[in-house]
Amino acid sequence: MRAVSWALLGGLILAQICYPLTEGGTRAGLTVATVLIGVMLSVSHAWLSRGARAAGALVGTAMLGGFAVEAIGVATGFPFGTYDYSGQLGPKLLGVPLIIPLAWTWMAWPAWLAALRVARGRVARIAVAAGGLAAWDLFLDPQMVAEGYWRWHDPVPALPGVPGIPVGNYLGWLGFAILLMTVLSAARIVSSPAPGDTPMLALWLWTYFSSVLAHAVFLDLPASAAWGGVLMGLAVLPLLKPRTT
Repeated sequence: MRAVSWALLGGLILAQICYPLTEGGTRAGLTVATVLIGVMLSVSHAWLSRGARAAGALVGTAMLGGFAVEAIGVATGFPFGTYDYSGQLGPKLLGVPLIIPLAWTWMAWPAWLAALRVARGRVARIAVAAGGLAAWDLFLDPQMVAEGYWRWHDPVPALPGVPGIPVGNYLGWLGFAILLMTVLSAARIVSSPAPGDTPMLALWLWTYFSSVLAHAVFLDLPASAAWGGVLMGLAVLPLLKPRTT
């Protein structure tokens, strides 16, 4: 199990390291490749560590739920604001690139497993997992908007230093993340951490630290590095604290 997870994590890290060193269509291809590797990593880890029911619950909540909320968002403007996707991320269904719900699935699993480590009680774990997942969007959206992969029609008010993305989008992310984690918790597929979760915790830490570095140094997005560094750090950095019995 661990060998599979570590191998996929290594491939994902390699793709992400290459991203800022490329441009144009190559970047779009690396974006798609990263998401595909990421979803394979999370779903396979869920299956191998907790069984088919866990993998099915992850896919049902994050992938199908993610597609549903994105399709509603594109059609109605709720809950993320009025936006649309370009054609650079591959085929679409109902206006949504098919890799987008895969991205929700990829990151929902490490967010939940990390929350099991740093929070006590169901409500606290939902809050930490949802907050961490929503804060990841402080890195994701500025990067993707800068690349032209999607855009908002009326991106105001925006966070200082992060134009092009309305504040309401982040609130929409938080609302859906709370719903997603609440359903995932109610499924009772995993309620305690396990030694085999280490690759997923490494993914969560890598995502945070590499995003801060990439935005601050390579992608010329210092404001999103700061916003994401502070707010996602609230959910991620407690993982570095030694556990007590």
